[in-house]
Amino acid sequence: MSQAASSDDKITLISDWNGTVTEQPAPASHGEGPVVTDKSYQQYLDRLAENPLLTDDNIRLSKDQVGGVRRFLGGAGTIGLAATLLGAAILNPFHALAAFEVGVFTALACSLGSLFVVMLFHILNVNWGITLRRQLENVASIIWVPIFGLLLITLIELPLSDGLLLQWLRPEHEGNYLLGKKAGFLNPGFFVIRVLIYGTVWFLLARTLASNSTDQDVTGDRMNSRRSRQIAGFGLLLFALTTAFAAFDFLMSMDFRFFSTMWGVYYFAGAAMSACALAAVITAAMRVTGRLNGVVTKEHYHDLGKLLFAFTVFWSYIAFSQYFLIWYGNIPEETAWFLFRKTGGWDILFILLIVGHFTVPLLVLISRNVKKATLGLAAFGVLMLVMQVFDMVFVIRPMVYIDQPWSPDPVGPAGWWLDIAGVIGVLGVFGYFLLGKITQSALIPIKDPRLEECLKHKNYV
Repeated sequence: MSQAASSDDKITLISDWNGTVTEQPAPASHGEGPVVTDKSYQQYLDRLAENPLLTDDNIRLSKDQVGGVRRFLGGAGTIGLAATLLGAAILNPFHALAAFEVGVFTALACSLGSLFVVMLFHILNVNWGITLRRQLENVASIIWVPIFGLLLITLIELPLSDGLLLQWLRPEHEGNYLLGKKAGFLNPGFFVIRVLIYGTVWFLLARTLASNSTDQDVTGDRMNSRRSRQIAGFGLLLFALTTAFAAFDFLMSMDFRFFSTMWGVYYFAGAAMSACALAAVITAAMRVTGRLNGVVTKEHYHDLGKLLFAFTVFWSYIAFSQYFLIWYGNIPEETAWFLFRKTGGWDILFILLIVGHFTVPLLVLISRNVKKATLGLAAFGVLMLVMQVFDMVFVIRPMVYIDQPWSPDPVGPAGWWLDIAGVIGVLGVFGYFLLGKITQSALIPIKDPRLEECLKHKNYV
């Protein structure tokens, strides 16, 4: 990391990272000026320790302070999961599993999107996002919760010879020509191997990046930031492949006749959007409790709002492009997927996604004032998280009665409580563990080499 030297040893940290060096300046011909020495870096850490914005009262939450909310989320999650099991017994196990999956894939989107944004911050050496990064790391690090949900779904689906939501497991489709062509990929053994690979890659990436960050809080070792950047270099490639194929395996393959090469990007766009939305909600909640004052400012919110706006528009672009190409191609295996979701009441949800997931956010989030407003951005964060839930409902729930096309959902409004229970059950448990994670460390990376620059961040566009 280079610096602008002066006679009084004051330094200006720059995002060009060089690691630990001796106290000799780099040659002037390199055009980078002197490098940060161990001594000058220790002076930087000392200044951070004395910064009045970085007191424990401003950058830490105790377990007692979130205990009531955490118990509420844990209780809601437990009741929701219990109600989901009850619904499987008295209504329909297909419906109950679909409701559970909606919650799992919403939670997974939040964790995967957060993991992506963390790696993006590292690979780009982002300065403005340092004070936001810890909460993204926290969300990413509890990815084991939705991973456990995926494993549970796998254990439910595969032992049943007739399958549940994964149509390619059902015996009535044995001998299907199209399924036969995909049998090399869609078979139980390879499916289990892929699920284990996905979970392992996500867990290790999230855990390693979070550990590097929290360890740096203790040691102040600036090489942790360099290691995280190196991990992000190959981690983004692994993330892209595993996220896309997981979306293929669990969502697209529920109807093995349907295929879309844009499906992986479609789910990724929703995940990145969900991460930005959840970060806005979490930081706003911290501000309401009196934390992060002067640490996360309207300037940081402005940039976070830009990211939320960008991924909202990106999701809309991918969703429209996928729909348009399938409509234009008019291939029965593809069009049938959308035709079924535009009948039996699902067309209302289709319109709701167009309005709530694109039109309203586009018209409102384009405003600079909304992006800078703590509560305003948080409100739209909540809206976008709800839209992510509806998006997963639109993808997953119609599969419950896919064998009865062109007819309304037999359960109808009488079974909506089961959909709500499944989502609340998973997201309540997810929130319970997230709050526990938040209290285990400082709310920001307190010894990050770019923190001082982040605290002075100013938007000029």
